[in-house]
Amino acid sequence: MNLKTALFTAALLACGLNVMAAEITANWPRWRGPQDSGSIENGKYPVQWKVDTVHWKSELPGKGCSTPIVWNRRIYVTAPSNGRDSLIALDWSGKQLWQAGFGKENPGKHRNGSGCNPSPTTDGKSIFVEFKSGTLAAVDLEGKIRWQTNLVKSYGKDTLFWDHGTSPVLTEKYVVKVRMHKGESWLAAFDKMTGELKWKVARNYKTPTEGDHGYATPVVIQHRGAEALLVWGAQHLTLHDVTNGKVLWTCGDFNPESKRLWPSISTPVVVGDIALIAFGRNDRGIPRLHGIRMGGQGDVTKTHRVWKRTDIGTFVPTPVAYQGKFYLVGDKGRIDCLDPATGKTLWTDNFPKHRAKFYGSPLIAGGKMYAPREDGVVFVADVKDGFKLLAENDMGEPVIASPVPSSNRLLIRGIRNLFCITNE
Repeated sequence: MNLKTALFTAALLACGLNVMAAEITANWPRWRGPQDSGSIENGKYPVQWKVDTVHWKSELPGKGCSTPIVWNRRIYVTAPSNGRDSLIALDWSGKQLWQAGFGKENPGKHRNGSGCNPSPTTDGKSIFVEFKSGTLAAVDLEGKIRWQTNLVKSYGKDTLFWDHGTSPVLTEKYVVKVRMHKGESWLAAFDKMTGELKWKVARNYKTPTEGDHGYATPVVIQHRGAEALLVWGAQHLTLHDVTNGKVLWTCGDFNPESKRLWPSISTPVVVGDIALIAFGRNDRGIPRLHGIRMGGQGDVTKTHRVWKRTDIGTFVPTPVAYQGKFYLVGDKGRIDCLDPATGKTLWTDNFPKHRAKFYGSPLIAGGKMYAPREDGVVFVADVKDGFKLLAENDMGEPVIASPVPSSNRLLIRGIRNLFCITNE
């Protein structure tokens, strides 16, 4: 191969790799994104907009709080339709392509809840959905239901005080669900192709009242070169073997004061070998924040807690991992950037004070933070080097879902509509 041919081949290869990277970046296959971080490194996403001049707006058939996902420029979102749970597919222009219907909807109890709080997830072959009604299902990319089962009929009703919120997660072979409540709590894996139950293990811990109620979503991580499931709830952080659900290690002592009414809501986020666990009741001025080193075996409670904070935290919104740091948006709008290794605050600031709280989890895209408040105001701030508030965008309806970035477009799911915002 001569030099000219070699250079041409290298250029083609680089172009192909860039296209592949762009396609990966464009996909947002689950609630907190492809890395479960709630962030994306690159992109030029919109900063300021008016709700009547967005790129497009698509009305949804019913109230929902789940976050949409994106795969190959198709958008998938759950919502009730005519009193039934459903999954809706939209094209890149916001036009509905198909709708898959399931059983009767079980509506939400909380003002910021719904029967479809769990977000869908995809492996690029099927979309997996779960609803408060108990339906767990797999749907192909053209809207055909591959299989469905009902977790309530099989394993009984949940006893959660509020609406079921944990989303399904995917391993190479399985779709995994967790139920943490007062009563028999469990972690279970179902075959992605058939829906057949492959394993189910109990996950029961004695806690003060409501401490065993869990709304956090498991996270798939690598442990000693293999997939493992990181599960937070019932005041314990556990790691499980994906092949059989066996506990690899456990960490407790998150509530030594035995405080009542401390459910687990915020999902863990990982930077390096440190998992950030937000606990306590930050909404009531009793925050708890823990940095737990991953790894070990057996009970690591006394050896793997790297640091603990009792002055900052978040109750509902899940933090973000971005460029090696943790970012928190508290329930009342305080923002903190933390060093994962030490837990020390690198900087702190606040969004404008308001009686409305933050429920949706924040996003960081291209160095900008997007934080939705429950009343529908989406704040945009530059967080690359400290904090600088850039815009306040009122969507005109409550926003409980998390913002989704894809190909320089921002998707925001309100209670009634799905919005697409661009710089175009």
